[in-house]
Amino acid sequence: MKKSILAALAASSLAVFTGQAMAAEDVTLQLKWVTQAQFAGYYVALEKGFYDAEDLNVTIKPGGPDIAPEQVIAGGGADVIVTWMAAALAARERGVPLVNIAQPFKNSGLLLTCLKESGIESPEDFPGHTLGVWFYGNEYPFYAWMAKLDLPTDGSEEGVEVLKQAFNVDPLLQKQADCISTMTYNEYGQVLDAGITPDQLTVFNYRDEGVGMLEDGLYVMEENLEDPAFVDKMAKFVRASMKGWKYAEEHPDEAAEIVIEYDDTGAQTLEHQEYMMGEVAKLTTGSTGALDVDDYNETVQTLLSAVSPDNPAITEEPEGAYTLEVTDKAFAN
Repeated sequence: MKKSILAALAASSLAVFTGQAMAAEDVTLQLKWVTQAQFAGYYVALEKGFYDAEDLNVTIKPGGPDIAPEQVIAGGGADVIVTWMAAALAARERGVPLVNIAQPFKNSGLLLTCLKESGIESPEDFPGHTLGVWFYGNEYPFYAWMAKLDLPTDGSEEGVEVLKQAFNVDPLLQKQADCISTMTYNEYGQVLDAGITPDQLTVFNYRDEGVGMLEDGLYVMEENLEDPAFVDKMAKFVRASMKGWKYAEEHPDEAAEIVIEYDDTGAQTLEHQEYMMGEVAKLTTGSTGALDVDDYNETVQTLLSAVSPDNPAITEEPEGAYTLEVTDKAFAN
């Protein structure tokens, strides 16, 4: 009788211990924008159980026009965020010590899209034209490019007029601007949906012009990386996320359907998400998840050369703004 009671107690203790050991670790991810295929890899990893397989309980928080991921993580509202490197480096210089731990987006989707009827076929044709530019941290590649071309941005005849563009394509459709900012996976498709054909457009990719910058990367607060347990957790998160991205690349239509399932607003359409996923896959293809230091250096030089009329992104080369420790640990085998 006594032996059976002791055995039962031992089994109970083992069950409690095992349950504690196997308890999933919580991770909160803050996205840069609303639920869409731009973030498909994370939703795929959630839906397919890739996070579960790493014993992670991941919460994905959509972003939006009034949500700055840098502020969210600084306030303790997330463990890791998706943001562009320009925003992360600017935040770091201003006192929010963000560190890049992984770079799922290898390529850039930022374009300047122009109507050929405006007479623009090359950068030499820019003077005297109005160019739509996104601000809120998205303007830096543009101003770096204008500085490289030695073009004033004051609206003078020998320079260009800058239109502060909202996140839509209306200025091009309404002929308010000769060129506008677009992303390959979003607004460019909206221009085509409006009935404008590719042969009616002149398109410039910022990276092709030598002023590119890294877009969607994963960032954490620097002090958290001092904790080995946090580094281990992020390594598992990055490993599962990249598995999600590779699955999304190989199954784009299914990935688009998964995104739609997680869109609580009902604003997205399957057709647009399928288009977006096809274009986003081109940006993640070739990425192992690890940051390419050459790409990082290109981004830094672009930001340093951007002569913006507002606050510059950065004024000096950052130190400690990235680490390879997490991806090295994630993909050690």
